Amino acid sequence: MAGEVTVASSEEEILRTVLERWRSAVDAHEPDRVASVFTDDAIFQGLHPYAVGREGVAEYYAGQPLGLTAAYEIREARRLAADVVLGYLEVEFGFVDRPALTVYLGVVVRRVGDAWLIGHYQVSKLD
Repeated sequence: MAGEVTVASSEEEILRTVLERWRSAVDAHEPDRVASVFTDDAIFQGLHPYAVGREGVAEYYAGQPLGLTAAYEIREARRLAADVVLGYLEVEFGFVDRPALTVYLGVVVRRVGDAWLIGHYQVSKLD
């Protein structure tokens, strides 16, 4: 049983390492830095039409309002392979001029060289 806790902990640590870089760049409104957290071929689905690759991620976040912030809670983490982790999160995006928006985010992060990057990002909005 202790081994299971260690594995889950390391999966969450991997996700937090990646997601803290993402959150920090979102909060700072630095679209290119947000995009650097993604793989070159990432599939990205925000609340607008999907994109593939870092350029699409940067364009999406460049279009977000100044003052946008992200706060997240990891709901589930699963290791799919040695270099692949699946995460399911609840994310609250805060705005300066309107109520916060809560969404659910599925991510697949994978190790590329020495770095963990987001290879798939899928937002769902439940009403």
